[in-house]
This record gives sequence, C-alpha cells and structure tokens, in this order.
Amino acid sequence: MINSPLRIGTRGSPLALYQAHETRDKLKAAFPELAPDDAIEIIVIKTTGDAILDRPLADIGGKGLFTKEIDEAMIDGDIDIAVHSMKDVPTYLPDGIHLPCMLERHDVRDAFISNKSERLWDLPQGAVVGTASLRRQSLILNRRPDIKVVTFRGNVQTRLKKLGNGDVDATMLALAGLKRLGMEDVVTEAISTEEFLPAPGQGAIGITSRTNDDRSNDYLAALNHGQTFIRVTAERAFLTVLDGSCRTPIAAHALYDGDNTLNFHGQILRPDGTESFETTRTGPASLTSAESMGRDAGLELKGHISADFFEVKE
Repeated sequence: MINSPLRIGTRGSPLALYQAHETRDKLKAAFPELAPDDAIEIIVIKTTGDAILDRPLADIGGKGLFTKEIDEAMIDGDIDIAVHSMKDVPTYLPDGIHLPCMLERHDVRDAFISNKSERLWDLPQGAVVGTASLRRQSLILNRRPDIKVVTFRGNVQTRLKKLGNGDVDATMLALAGLKRLGMEDVVTEAISTEEFLPAPGQGAIGITSRTNDDRSNDYLAALNHGQTFIRVTAERAFLTVLDGSCRTPIAAHALYDGDNTLNFHGQILRPDGTESFETTRTGPASLTSAESMGRDAGLELKGHISADFFEVKE
C-alpha cells in the first residue's frame, strides 16, 4: 500500500471526468498497489475556460484557459497528475511540468449533428452552425461561405440542449468525446478526415506530471501509448511553429502507414475561410522524425502567409 493517494486533477465536465476515471482504471489495472479504493483520488478543478462561457476562447486568452488552474494546482503540490484532452493542451507547458504520457488515441473525426440535414455540406443556404472552434468555422466557411457560424460554448450536454432548443441548425463536436460518453447515437454524420482535417491532438488524452515526481512518472511511463505519442508529437510540432492557439485555425493529422511509416497532413486557414494552405509529409515513424516533419511542414506554410493571416477581419 502506498503512503499517500495518487491525486488526479481534472476539469469537472462529464467528458473530463470520464477521461480521469479511464486513467484511474488503467492505473489500477497496471499497478496492484493502486487497486484499493483509497489509493487514487480524483480532484475536480474549475478552470477559467469552464467559468466564462459567453465569449469565444480567442477573446479571453485561448486554450490555456482549460489548463492554467490545473497546472497551478500541480505546481503547488495539490495534485500529482492531470488528465487533459490533448487538443486543449498548449504547446508550451509551465516550468516543472511535462507531458510524459498519452493514452491510445480514439477516433479523430469531427461529428456533425443536425435535425435539418444528413450531411454538413447539404445544409440549406444560410443555415446557422454553432461551434466553439475557429478551425471548424474556417473549414466550413472555406467551402460554404453562405453558412452563418456562431460561437457555441459549453460542455457536450449543454451544446446538444441548445441545438435541441433550435438556437442553431447544426453543431459539431469531436467524435471521440461522444463515443467516450456513449452518445454516438446523436451523430448525424462522422466527417472523413479527407473532407475535414481534425485539430492537432484531437481524440487523444494526455497526462501531465511534475518533471521531478519519480513516482508519478514511473506510473505514467507504463501507460503511455507509443504510436499515439508519436502521431500527436508531429501535430503539436506543426502547431508550435505556427504559434497555434484558439486564435488560429490550424488542422493537422498524422497517421501510421504500416508499422514504420508516418504520413502527416497539415492545413492553415484564414478565420473567415477565404484562404487556405495545406502540405503533407511522409517519414519514419519515430519521435525525432515526427517532430521534424511537423516543424518542417509548419515552416513551409508559415512562409506562405502574411503577419495578419490569422487576424479576424472586422
């Protein structure tokens, strides 16, 4: 029996709690000393991103708002590890915190949900789509500039309730989250990655810890899924070069081709969808190569754009 419980920090949404419990269950299965009921404690931390729901993330500071308070709790020693959706994790972590573990990635696709159309691209002229994602907004407007995209925040259940109330004609969510919650039945269309490139890290769960916490780091090393870590490393390297945040419509997807080859596809768009650049890479499926591919792809696209490319036009 360990001397003190392993404390897992998480946001309080149903999806975040599911991911924290999934992590707990994997730890209990892997380590006998963590099997007792009191060996692991889940601690809910309210983040700024969860508290402010009436404005776009881009207006209140970007995706770090979902991790800031959790990082502070870890630095203060109030929690030992933290469970995050990888697409919410900033590319730069605070000093003393690192990201040593990702669980096996789930479905990376975006889900389209609507009572008005069976397919996203078949929505009627002038339809209203609600989303919190600039990437989704830009991808929609790039192909269908007639569609009106409005800010739509809150957890999965809140967004679906707004859709049911008729606030919008459709919404979009990460398919992995709906599957984890057992809500796949609400999906109208799972959109292929060829049509709609996902966010970097979408579908993956990441677990952070203090760099000097040997106990936590030993546990997380056993849980890490190598292929997922390599894929997301490529996507986050691409994001890093482009200074990616919730203010920047950036999409990326790295996928294994066999056991030893990685294919990478990256895309950047103007927020209004009027311009888009894409690139691809193929290389060895190693961490070093994945990071190099992502960085190189990001540098290529960065060379195509002006300084104001990601700015929202008034």
